[in-house]
Amino acid sequence: MPDSPLHKFHIPVMGLAFTIDSPIKVARFGIASVISIMEDRLIEMMRSYYYPLFNQPYKPITTKEDDYRAKRITDYLNLVNNIVQQQIAKLRNEAFEAGSEIIKYFEMLPDDSKIKQLYRQMTKSECPAEKEKLQTYLRTQVKQGSIDVNVMTKIDQNKLDHNGQVIEDGSDAVTALRGYANSDLVNSSIVFSAGLNPRLYNYLEKCPQFDIDEDGMMKKKVVVKVSDFRSALIQGKYLAKKGIWTSEFRIESGLNCGGHAFATDGLLMGPILEEFKTKKQELIEAIFSIYNARLREKRGRYFKYAPHLKISAQGGIGTAAEDRLLHSRYEIESTGWGTPFLLVPEATTVDGGLLKLLGDAKKENIVLSNNSPLGVRFHYLKGTVGESIKLQRIKNGKPGSPCAEKHLVSNTEFTEEPICTASYKYQRLKIAQLHALNLPENEFQEQYANVVDKECLCVGLSNTAGEIYNISFIKGRKETTICPGPNIAWFSRTVSLQTMTDHIYGRENIIADDQRPHMFITELNLYVDYLKEEMKKQVARPDARHKKYCHDFYQHIIEGIVYYRALPVSYIANPQHFHLALNEAEKTCRQLMEIA
Repeated sequence: MPDSPLHKFHIPVMGLAFTIDSPIKVARFGIASVISIMEDRLIEMMRSYYYPLFNQPYKPITTKEDDYRAKRITDYLNLVNNIVQQQIAKLRNEAFEAGSEIIKYFEMLPDDSKIKQLYRQMTKSECPAEKEKLQTYLRTQVKQGSIDVNVMTKIDQNKLDHNGQVIEDGSDAVTALRGYANSDLVNSSIVFSAGLNPRLYNYLEKCPQFDIDEDGMMKKKVVVKVSDFRSALIQGKYLAKKGIWTSEFRIESGLNCGGHAFATDGLLMGPILEEFKTKKQELIEAIFSIYNARLREKRGRYFKYAPHLKISAQGGIGTAAEDRLLHSRYEIESTGWGTPFLLVPEATTVDGGLLKLLGDAKKENIVLSNNSPLGVRFHYLKGTVGESIKLQRIKNGKPGSPCAEKHLVSNTEFTEEPICTASYKYQRLKIAQLHALNLPENEFQEQYANVVDKECLCVGLSNTAGEIYNISFIKGRKETTICPGPNIAWFSRTVSLQTMTDHIYGRENIIADDQRPHMFITELNLYVDYLKEEMKKQVARPDARHKKYCHDFYQHIIEGIVYYRALPVSYIANPQHFHLALNEAEKTCRQLMEIA
């Protein structure tokens, strides 16, 4: 079994730019973080910033080079890795004195860590020889946090050569995977999110970097983000058939998260976590039997015991008590704290304007929007520059955005070549179609709003890095967009990395409002609101299949409420409020079904 990380949490991927250089900020303190590697122009921009900053020559990788996208990704990850290695070497050699980073490193560790206890022993020792001996040992225990990357599997546009032919293994997701595989990163993971992509998963067979050696170790690991147990079983088996071991399933709440939200069919986080806990061994055995058979077929060898399989979770965690619940009740090995870290400039890349919006954000400022061109619901903070530019374009009668990056092109409703639904071109054509249909005014306005709501995310989610580092991402484009989860409403100020870490481990509390609902209740209410929307559709346009979907959705919510009622009160900070909220949610659901 590989060494366990010293910290019990990780910083998940956020947007495109928000965690683009987080490892440079936090990895030397043993904290794992995840970079999005989908936007290669952003990555090239970061190369142009960090090479000179660390006194190294910057050599552009232009779009004229073969496989330029993969090369940009590989080189940037190597650069980040080299910077972190330098930081670690420097930190290990620092004096154990107030204000030093090596002190900060050990102070941030969880209090029950054996290394933290040795550190405390060292600080209290009055024997110079013992103190020096302990310090020498502690220096050897400094480990960097994992530098991980994320690939959103749905973003996998084909690329064409100069003859208009599809480039083999040249799609967005596959080139991103290749860029990561060819990097120098070790003890690192690639996180696949947004579902199974056969082309991408099949390409893994061509990447020996993900093979497990005879000791059960691997340089690069595969992590699959899932929203339920069934998805984990399906994707784990698919990868196993390719001879790829899934090292971790990262459970994310379907709706109580930042960015794109993939709603389950009413399945709630608590019951999902319970199923993973009770069926973990079943999951391992099912995947291992397929993996071992494929390994024997490919390499003539097999393992006696299954490699380690980790279960982590993220989505709406906001208090130390909730964090402990996930670790103790559900045996989660690592918890993902995303949205709160947007208010930690030492950890994430968020410009000043967005930081103020985040700090001031209330519940009503975060909406589960239809703004994503992917056609997937998208958590969205209102009041951004991106929103104001979009609204101004609509007001001027010219809705839509220039489409420079083309990562989210997918629509062929009007064109042979896919285009983005946030683009000028698509919105002009779609609105003309709506006018030609002579729809009733209310129906026209509803469909019109759904068209013009779509927003350019490639630029909006990247521009904050350009703002901070004073580099133009795309000349003339000023829009910034940010996608926190609902949790941001309860975090109202920027804090240091150490303060946020202390909050996670219960050494400090940065949430001033004690009325914050439990993470399970927040998610439950989001699902009830989602059911309301689905029921409105059913009433407006009755459909037998959709009616069954709504009934199953409702049934899953009710089952989740029954499960939560049975949770021991020791796991809930305010049991009375918790159960009142359950009662209210159940009442609302039953009323909805009565009018179905």
